[in-house]
Amino acid sequence: MEQAQIIQQIPTPLLVWYDGGARILPWRSQPAPYRVWVSEIMLQQTRVEAALPYFERFMEVFPDIPSLAQAPEQRLLKLWEGLGYYSRARNLQKTAQIVMEQYGGQLPDQPDALQKLPGIGEYSAGAIASIAYGRRVPAVDGNVLRVCSRLLCSSDDISAPAVKKRFRQLIQEIIPSDRPGDFNQALMELGAVVCLPNGAPLCDQCPLRSLCEGRRQGMEQRLPVKAAKKPRKKQPRTLFLLWDGGRVLLRQRPDKGLLRGLWEFPGFDDSLNAVQTRQALEQAGLSLNALEPLGEYIHVFSHIEWHMTSYLARCAPFPAPENCVWATLDQLRQEYPLPSAFRCVHAAAMLRVGNHR
Repeated sequence: MEQAQIIQQIPTPLLVWYDGGARILPWRSQPAPYRVWVSEIMLQQTRVEAALPYFERFMEVFPDIPSLAQAPEQRLLKLWEGLGYYSRARNLQKTAQIVMEQYGGQLPDQPDALQKLPGIGEYSAGAIASIAYGRRVPAVDGNVLRVCSRLLCSSDDISAPAVKKRFRQLIQEIIPSDRPGDFNQALMELGAVVCLPNGAPLCDQCPLRSLCEGRRQGMEQRLPVKAAKKPRKKQPRTLFLLWDGGRVLLRQRPDKGLLRGLWEFPGFDDSLNAVQTRQALEQAGLSLNALEPLGEYIHVFSHIEWHMTSYLARCAPFPAPENCVWATLDQLRQEYPLPSAFRCVHAAAMLRVGNHR
């Protein structure tokens, strides 16, 4: 079957399937532009299951664009804590401020205008415009690219811009004018729950299985084709949780680069054993009561891996150095955004000091 013939037959069975079993999600139940926009930004690089509790809390604290535009940044980042890719939260606020200043508090309804706002690319603009405003525009994410690649049995690299453009054009031609948002969500849903990644599609559950050229040719588990990513750089780090008996020392990261402006446990960009760590801390003028190993952990970012060795350093109180604060455990839980890279270290330390939750 020709590619054009396959594509033309997608809408009807896909929408019937979507109507019969789509996941019930809060931004679908109430698809107001603000809610759709926040959900789409949260779902960048994040699974739906992980994003759901964050979305609910976010809507409670920042129910509309004005409240988001006026939020203290540290409060915003604390609410985002653990979700990762913190530039998304900052871009949400930047966009909210622009929308208040330039659009009267209403998110634009045209894809071109949406793409000019921080953090909104071609896919997100298409999703917001079609779902929230009913615009007949495609929203082609990784799920949709995977579905198209298998349906058409395409061996083209889906990370190539020309291939993405071609798939967008094919989808554009078949978007139903009366249900553009539902159609885009149905395609994304199919990729998320049926046409799964990593060679594991659930073909028997697919409403498009009779159309799928990849399945017919026995290629469904080999597709899509995607260029291999560059290997991540491995960076050793030694972290120490300084504990004065009731407070922990936190250091704010620089206002640029990885995890900018967030809080961390101090440390060294090197792998040190206990003796070396004690010597380094004492050379920095600290008087330690005890130094206890907390374990070794790996945290993976998109382009780098932190290989962390960690210690609990019990010490007498001393003045917080520049860019550092002493925080009680309640303050750490409620005020200071601590990235998930440090969660294991934090949890291990809390077990040692008797405050594990």
